Amino acid sequence: MKDPANPPTIAVFDSGVGGLSILAEALRLLPGCRFDYLCDNAGFPYGTRADKFIIQRSQRVIETYFQQCQMMPDMLVVACNTASTLALPHLRATFDLPIIGVVPAIKPAAAYSRTGVIGLLATPATTKRAYTQKLINDYAADCQVISQGSSNLVVMAENKLRGLPPDLSLLAEELKIFTQVSALNPHPEKLDCLVLACTHFPLLEEEIQACLGPQVQLLDSGKAIAKRIHYWCDQLGYSCHQETSRVLEGTAWFSAKDPELETMKPCLNPLQLTRVSYLANLDDL
Repeated sequence: MKDPANPPTIAVFDSGVGGLSILAEALRLLPGCRFDYLCDNAGFPYGTRADKFIIQRSQRVIETYFQQCQMMPDMLVVACNTASTLALPHLRATFDLPIIGVVPAIKPAAAYSRTGVIGLLATPATTKRAYTQKLINDYAADCQVISQGSSNLVVMAENKLRGLPPDLSLLAEELKIFTQVSALNPHPEKLDCLVLACTHFPLLEEEIQACLGPQVQLLDSGKAIAKRIHYWCDQLGYSCHQETSRVLEGTAWFSAKDPELETMKPCLNPLQLTRVSYLANLDDL
């Protein structure tokens, strides 16, 4: 077992702040880890971008982070469903470290559902991916899966962390496919679980739950990813689940300066992201 005085560093990467929901779950399970957060706010949002852009941009941002830190973390979490469904094979072939991706929680949703009617809330890009359809075919072939792609909710989650209350009427409009009779959902009363297949959406969990009602279980990948990080910590010889009296300070890295970042510090500091830095010489693609 490695010296606990030298905890592992884990980088969590997303185009926006949605990956903070993954970091929060990981920190609860693994308080003995040090986390950096890597946010490509200059390229945000990935959910509306071309495939080539997402693959090349992900590599460029991660490479720049490694160069500026002058070190490679112990592992990398791609806390973005859109980037995970596209860029993971390329990133794993490029970088020599454990890389964990985010998978929409379709398998546990199919196991949980008693009615066989499942909602899938994702970015427009994720809903269209062949990867997502394969998950449905493999694990939810006997279920009715109602998909909704939303970029508006991604922006709403970003704004919430900047102190702007969500527009509940807009939220209800985005979710109406799950709550109203439609061609895709002729029996909305049968919907009993909703997969939050974008890491931004757990940031709106309270508002989404209020809109759908208590009969709908919300499922995301946060706890599963935290367990996967735990697995790799064990594989690398670290023991990170013990409570520690030290604050293992991490850095929130951004690809562009934003005057509104000051409003996010109350959200960053509880996650031990006590420093803010910027990626330099990051060419736009």
